[in-house]
Amino acid sequence: MKFHTIAVALLAAAALAVGGCSSDGSGSASRTEIKTLRIGTIGSGNTLSGPLGFANQREKLVPALADLGVENIEIFSFPNGPDLNQALVAGELDVANYGDTPALVAKGSGLQTRLLAVTAFDNNAGVVAKDPSITSLKDLQGKKIGVPSGSYIDRYLQGALQEEGVTAELIHLYPADQEAPLNSGEIDAAALPDVNPSASLHAFLAKGFHQVDSVYDDHPDLAGTSASVSSDEFLEANPDFGLAWQQLLVSSAKFAKNNWEDYLAYEIGQSNFSPDIVRGAAVADSIAEEAFPPAAVDLLTGTKQFLVDQGKIREDFDLESWFYVTDTSDTGEA
Repeated sequence: MKFHTIAVALLAAAALAVGGCSSDGSGSASRTEIKTLRIGTIGSGNTLSGPLGFANQREKLVPALADLGVENIEIFSFPNGPDLNQALVAGELDVANYGDTPALVAKGSGLQTRLLAVTAFDNNAGVVAKDPSITSLKDLQGKKIGVPSGSYIDRYLQGALQEEGVTAELIHLYPADQEAPLNSGEIDAAALPDVNPSASLHAFLAKGFHQVDSVYDDHPDLAGTSASVSSDEFLEANPDFGLAWQQLLVSSAKFAKNNWEDYLAYEIGQSNFSPDIVRGAAVADSIAEEAFPPAAVDLLTGTKQFLVDQGKIREDFDLESWFYVTDTSDTGEA
């Protein structure tokens, strides 16, 4: 059971620009005039999701940052957290919204970042299978499981297998690439995310695969969190950005939760999945209304310790010193 060689990828990326970013030629993260804010996210189509995406759809995002000189935003989608890390370390992104595991591994690999906020926590994930004889993780002893390596899904799966005393062969596959090998028997099970817009677990269950294990039902202590991260370089060059971004995230979250049906309609409109799948994966209580909710910090603490114990974090660090701490009171709604 191995992660991708994330640390090696990060070091290599420091010398490479990532194709497709900075289309306006605005340069590095050290620029003091932002103008175009470059946001990295997980998904496809170069679109934002979640409450921040909802705020952007309502044309609230750029105005909220106008005092910082932001005139427009560019969004760059990546299939997985380690891929996004390569763009962040190359200075091709200003802020990154993704899972806790790649964010923690990047920090522990020497990438100088700060955690601006947790945007969601208690993120679900699960394992599905086609073979009806596979009903628990123990039935996957010695078998092949597809999983997006280096993601929060990977951390959940490895932790759950360890807790069950199971050794399996983990095959790096993105969720979109898992259905065919699962149907053909090339893999015996698939580990999948269950958060919008990547509600793959619900989608696979709707197609007739059955659940073998999940965070919510079997391993709640292995739930993922979603992180918003920026580089020290960018934050030092733009000292007012961190607080403004935290306030935007918190106000966007409050607005989404206070206008839940409208928010769900937005998520459904953004998704390739059916409305029932999107609704099934949407959990209002998982949306963070403060930068560092205590429950999210507990989950991050457990995840970091697991990654340290597994040797995935090369250099341990104090978790709370990673937090970008400011006063986020009186944020209102965006």
